[in-house]
Amino acid sequence: MSHLFDTYARMPVDIVRGEGPWLFDTEGQGYLDAISGIGVCSLGHAHPRVAEAIGDQAGRLIHTANIVGIPLQEQLAARLADISGLDRAFLANSGAEAIECALKLARLHAHARQVKTPTVLVTDNAFHGRTLAAISASGNPALQQGFAPLVDGFVRVPFGDAQAALDALDRHPEIVAVLVEPIQGEGGVRVPPDGYLPALRKACDRHDALLLLDEIQTGLCRTGHWFAHQHEATSRPDVLLSAKALGNGVPIGACLARGNVADLMRPGSHGTTFGGNPLACRAALEVLAVMDEEDLAARSNQTGQRLRERLSAALADHPAVHEIRGRGLMIGIELTTDCGALKLDALKQGVIINVTRGNTVRLLPPLIIDQSQCDQIADTVIHIIQQRFPS
Repeated sequence: MSHLFDTYARMPVDIVRGEGPWLFDTEGQGYLDAISGIGVCSLGHAHPRVAEAIGDQAGRLIHTANIVGIPLQEQLAARLADISGLDRAFLANSGAEAIECALKLARLHAHARQVKTPTVLVTDNAFHGRTLAAISASGNPALQQGFAPLVDGFVRVPFGDAQAALDALDRHPEIVAVLVEPIQGEGGVRVPPDGYLPALRKACDRHDALLLLDEIQTGLCRTGHWFAHQHEATSRPDVLLSAKALGNGVPIGACLARGNVADLMRPGSHGTTFGGNPLACRAALEVLAVMDEEDLAARSNQTGQRLRERLSAALADHPAVHEIRGRGLMIGIELTTDCGALKLDALKQGVIINVTRGNTVRLLPPLIIDQSQCDQIADTVIHIIQQRFPS
């Protein structure tokens, strides 16, 4: 009997080691990791520079309370401000904690506006984490099942429909913020139409509402820019959430804000025991340095285009494939039927993939993969789809 909570439908493999884009089980069998630990290990596993930084920092200082100055926190906040164009950061332990910080900022903004019943506009199929407020903001009923009553204060509209968002803002003057993913990850790698984020930005400005962008999965070079919203110049958020790839496996999250919003938090209004500890900050700084020096944003663009082109050439006309979509190395292959069994099919071929929303193969490989590894992922996905769903 396992003494762990039964919260995961695990695949029948025990992973004990990683190297680059590869994972190895207890028998020494290697698997090409095409999901990066769900978008976390963008530099691959056991990256030598990150490992060296973690080891060095562990021998110096792992943790100290946030009641003293922590220079590595200041350095990381400055670097995040530089790549995002925002002003200040709150450093947490996870994406869900970053979301909670953003929702608290929205409430503080509402109180400053003297809005008594503040509401946040969210979207269908969204995923923002698994805390109670985060699942309330998310758009997956299965995620919320059994946890009612949920947190109040959310209005939901279809993702990618700018007009629906504008209409909701007009109808609900109590909306003080819009929370959205630039590309939905858990929702099936759904890419909104061009102009969607700029339209939300313009509407938020008109209604004195904050634009909160959940870049927990889309950020840090995954889609071909530091952050996915940077594909459109007029999409800068008031608040940006980052996590996942920021520590390459070391738990860390960040809530970034600009202008007056960045000054809403005061001493005592928010906090964390472990967030922003020296070990996590040192790891994150090294991750960002590697991403910058190796220009992984451009590499993600190039490799992602190659992967999508190979998948499209073989599967675009397949009757079981509805759509292939994505940006950079964030790719979804939506099928016309449930395809969860493809995970085990791929595992038998030595590749680890993920299926989200029941019918979409999600690929989030490490940004460091080379062309041969890219082709191996493509060949495996093409083979298992054609084998399980003969045309």
